[in-house]
Amino acid sequence: QVQLVESGGGLVQAGGSLRLSCAASGRTLSYFVMGWFRQAPGKEREFVAAVSRNGQNTNYANSVKGRFTISRDNAKNTVFLQMNSLKPEDTAVYYCATSLQFTPVITMSAYDYWGQGTQVTVSS
Repeated sequence: QVQLVESGGGLVQAGGSLRLSCAASGRTLSYFVMGWFRQAPGKEREFVAAVSRNGQNTNYANSVKGRFTISRDNAKNTVFLQMNSLKPEDTAVYYCATSLQFTPVITMSAYDYWGQGTQVTVSS
């Protein structure tokens, strides 16, 4: 099975930026649609962004459209989430995940393997 390790989280002021990375091993990432999800304390895990296998097609949650960008570098077996104009409500643990679906789906149940998560905290 694929192993996913997220990195790049940390503390940032509102309006700042962070770039999250998701490095994979055990499989070639090009085999999967990739997604980012997040979970804040006391809340359900929610969809953030997803990208197709070739990196050309993306989907975003309405709450992050225009601020976040998902991308992938299949040669490096890595997926990224560039987060700009961060808001306190973006504070959460961010997870990357793989899907065997054919399009960048937004439903959590479509994703099979999950990373351990990386904490993002945005201060006001």
